[in-house]
Amino acid sequence: MRESNNNFGYLANLSKDIPSGLVVFFVALPLCLGISLASGAPLLSGLVTGIVGGVLVSWLSGSQLAVSGPAAGLTVIVLNGVETLGSFEAFLLAVVIAGFLQLILGFLKAGVIGLYFPSSVIKGMLAAIGLILILKQIPHFLGADDDFFGEMEFFQPDGRNTFSEIGYAFSAIQVGALFIGIISLAVILLWDNPKIKSNKVLALIPGALLAVVLSIVLNEVFIAFVPGLAITSSHLVSIPIINGFSDLGNELQFLDLGSLTNPSVYIVAFTIAIVASLETLLSIEAIDKLDPHKRRSDTNRELKAQGIGNMVAGLAGGLPMTAVIVRGSTNVAAGAQTRVSSFVHGTFLALSVFLLAGLMNKIPLSALAAVLLVVGFKLTKPALYKSQLKLGSEQFIPFIVTILAILFTDLLIGICVGLAVGIFYILKANYKSPYFFHKEEHREREVIRIKLSEHVSFLNKASIVLTLDHLPQNSHVIIDGENSEYIDYDVLEAIMEFKKTAHERNIEVELINIKEVSVMDLH
Repeated sequence: MRESNNNFGYLANLSKDIPSGLVVFFVALPLCLGISLASGAPLLSGLVTGIVGGVLVSWLSGSQLAVSGPAAGLTVIVLNGVETLGSFEAFLLAVVIAGFLQLILGFLKAGVIGLYFPSSVIKGMLAAIGLILILKQIPHFLGADDDFFGEMEFFQPDGRNTFSEIGYAFSAIQVGALFIGIISLAVILLWDNPKIKSNKVLALIPGALLAVVLSIVLNEVFIAFVPGLAITSSHLVSIPIINGFSDLGNELQFLDLGSLTNPSVYIVAFTIAIVASLETLLSIEAIDKLDPHKRRSDTNRELKAQGIGNMVAGLAGGLPMTAVIVRGSTNVAAGAQTRVSSFVHGTFLALSVFLLAGLMNKIPLSALAAVLLVVGFKLTKPALYKSQLKLGSEQFIPFIVTILAILFTDLLIGICVGLAVGIFYILKANYKSPYFFHKEEHREREVIRIKLSEHVSFLNKASIVLTLDHLPQNSHVIIDGENSEYIDYDVLEAIMEFKKTAHERNIEVELINIKEVSVMDLH
C-alpha cells in the first residue's frame, strides 16, 4: 500500500521520531564529512547535501523512512567529474542539471524500475551492507583507521583493502578509542534490552545518544587525567568552525553558469542522474522491506524529490545526493515511524554547522562506529541466511552472489552481478507461460477475486503489487492460487506484505492455496 496512509500521524509519533532522528544525525555527521573529503570537495559540501536531504527532501520524498544525503557510491563520480570539468564550480552546474533530469524521470514514471529488483538481490544488498558496516567499522572502533568514516569500497584510499585494514588495525590499536568503543557498544546493547524499552522515561532516550554523550565525557576525563589514553584529533569528528556568513562563504563554492556551453557538463550530469536514481530506487526498495508497517513508497515521487534536492544542493554548493541505505537502515533500526525523523536529522546537521561545531568535534569516531556495528548486525543476522537457504538455490544463490560481489567491489557493481544471476534463475523458471488473473465483483458485498495462473513469475511482481496497492477500501479480497503449480517467492512475499497491512484499509484478505512466507523485519 502507499506510504501516505493517514494512520501514521506525525505528532503522534514524535516520541519515536525525534530520538531516531538524533541517532541518524550522529551517524550521518561523520559520513557527510568523510564523503566530502574522499570526493576532493569542500568539507562543508557534504553537510550542505545532508541538510538539504533532511530539511527539504524528507517532506517531498515518496518514503516515510528513507534518509537522503551524499552517498559513498558517488565519490568516484564526483572525483572524476571535477577532474573532467576542471573545477568544482562547473561540477555543481552538472549536479543541478542532473537534478532536473531526475525530475523528468519522475514525471515519466521511471520509478517503477524499482519493483523489478528481485527480493533475493535486495536482501543480499542489505546483508552485504551489514557485513561491510561491521568490517569497515572495526578499524575505527579500534582507533586505528585514518581513512574517511563511511568509505564502503573493497580497495581503500590508503592502499589496503577491507580485510588487510582489519589486520593492520589490530597491530595499531589506540587503547583509549577501543575502551570508549567498548563502553559505547555496551550502552547501546543494554539500552536495547526489553526492560529499558518498557520504561516510558528511559525509552525516550536513544541508546546511541547516551553512548555519544558518555564517550565525550570519557575522552575529556582522559585528556585531563590520563593523556596517554586521550583520542587523537584524527579519530574525532572534525567540522569547520563557522563564526559568521563570511566564514561560510569562504568554505563553500557556487556553480559556474559559464560552463553551460561545455558538452562534458551534460555527460557528467547524465551519469550522476542515472547512478543516483538507481541507488535511490535500490535504497527505497530495501527500506520498504525493513519497514515494520510494510508501507509501499511512491518511487516516482521519490525521483522528483531527489531531483529537486539535487537542484537545491547544487545551487547551494553541495554534493549530489541519493536515498542512502546506511542512514535509512539506521533510521528503521532506531525505531523511526515517519519522515519527521529524517527532518530532525537534517535540522541537527544544520545546527551542528552554525551552533554546535565545537561540541561535535569532541565526538570520538569509535563511539559512532559502535552505533554502526549494531546496525550492521541487525542487517546481516544469521537468521536471514538460514531463511534464504531454506528457500532453495534459486533464491539463495542470487542472494549470496550479491553479498560477495558487493563485498569485493562496490554497491552498484555488486547489484548488477546479483541481478544478472537472479535474472538467469527467473528466466530458467519462467520460460513456459505468462500469468493472468481474473477479477470478480459482487454487488451484495464487494468481493474481488484475483485468480493466479499456472505459473506466476517474478516478472509479474510489479503488476500484482500495483493491483494490490489500488484495491478499494472496505473490500473482501480473495487471492486464489489453486490452479498455480508455481508462484515465485518474490510474488508470495509481496502478497504477504499486502496481507499484513491490509487491515489498515479495512480490507479482508482470504488466501487459497497460497504458501505463507515471512517478511523481513528489523525488530
